[in-house]
Amino acid sequence: MKKLPINFFEEDTTYDLKHKNAVRNWINTTIEEEKHQLQELNFIFCSDTYLLSINQQYLNHDTFTDIITFDNSEEKGIIYGDIFISIDRIKENAKTFKVAVSDELHRVIIHGTLHLLGYPDKKKEEKAKMTEMEDFYLAKRAFRKG
Repeated sequence: MKKLPINFFEEDTTYDLKHKNAVRNWINTTIEEEKHQLQELNFIFCSDTYLLSINQQYLNHDTFTDIITFDNSEEKGIIYGDIFISIDRIKENAKTFKVAVSDELHRVIIHGTLHLLGYPDKKKEEKAKMTEMEDFYLAKRAFRKG
C-alpha cells in the first residue's frame, strides 16, 4: 500500500500523533467520499505563538485561534493544502469542552479538511452544517484515541 500524501509536521511544539496511518486513511476516505482527489495535505502542529504570528501576517487578525487552513489547490476537486493547528488551543479547548485532547484534535483536523472540501463556516447556518459534517466524519473513525 503506497503512503498517502498526508504529512504531519511540528513547529515550536511537540506532539506525538498516535495512529498516523489510520488518521491518514480516515482523512483520505473523507476526501474521497466528498468526491475530491488528494494531491497533498500538510498538517503543521504548532504553538499558540507560532499560529498567532501566521494569523497576524497572513490574515491581519491579532487573535489566538486553533486552526488556520491554506488552500493551495489550483484546480477544483483537487485537495492541496496546509493546515496549521495550535496544540496549545487544542489542549485548552479539550479542557473547556471536557473531551479528550485526541478527540478535539481529530475534530479540528477534519474541520480544516472540510474547509478544503468547500465547507464554509462564517454564517450561523454554515457553522451548523460544518458541525454536522464534523460529527458525521468523526463517527467514521476506525480509531478513537491518539
